[in-house]
Amino acid sequence: MSAAEATDDRPIALFDSGFGGLTVARAVIDLLPDEHIVYVGDTGRYPYGPRPLDEVAGFAHQITRHLVDDLDAKLVIVACNTAAAAALDDLRGSAGVPVVGVIDPGVRSLVAATRSGRIGVIGTVGTIGSGAYQGAVAATGEAVTLTCAACPGFVEFVERDETRSEQVHVLAERLLAPVVEAGVDTLLLGCTHYPYLARTISDVMGRDVVLVSSADETAFEVRALLQGPDGPAPRTGADPPARRFLSSGDVAWFRRLGSRLLGPELDHVERTPWA
Repeated sequence: MSAAEATDDRPIALFDSGFGGLTVARAVIDLLPDEHIVYVGDTGRYPYGPRPLDEVAGFAHQITRHLVDDLDAKLVIVACNTAAAAALDDLRGSAGVPVVGVIDPGVRSLVAATRSGRIGVIGTVGTIGSGAYQGAVAATGEAVTLTCAACPGFVEFVERDETRSEQVHVLAERLLAPVVEAGVDTLLLGCTHYPYLARTISDVMGRDVVLVSSADETAFEVRALLQGPDGPAPRTGADPPARRFLSSGDVAWFRRLGSRLLGPELDHVERTPWA
């Protein structure tokens, strides 16, 4: 069988602390509609942001092992910025399959979009405190000025489906003050939950500030791996793709909210083994 005819029916796997990684799952489904997908939302242990990074790294290794060893994933997307900051390099060395994070793809979009060179990143306490984004921006070599801000509480509002409340708007005004005062013209939503708060964030930042999500760029990176010589082959089967969703928390709530956030593909949720 030639490379062009090769097919790999194993699923692409994604995981996040909860619902945020569904933004990445949506981008992957749209860009690679023939691929099987399996998604783990670790809602029983969310939020990851306030937890010590070594604890988050332990969760990331546990989930990745389950995805690869038990669910036969051909590629794993760490669709959680905090988990990527805590464990991405180690996972790439131990998973046995390609592992893709959301940090580098988001940074590439961020530096490409700025007009003034004043850029911002917002994320969880764990992500911002890890220095992962600061290092990724510096590694681009671009002449930009970066301002970062941690936004504790944003994830919890999304997980409660309170994305347009007055309370989240007041919180956003306070937490986004550093990037507003810095005069950034481009802001990276450095947590996969934050696109669900994009309208509120845009109201606070102003309409001239470009908001960047890493979801689409991450999907493009996955497609490049599948099409490249060193990654797993894409799936080319004629049968409809399977989309599986697992949660370590309330599976009924995950199905109700997840279907509103992702779409009709999320119509059933299974419980994870460690729930």
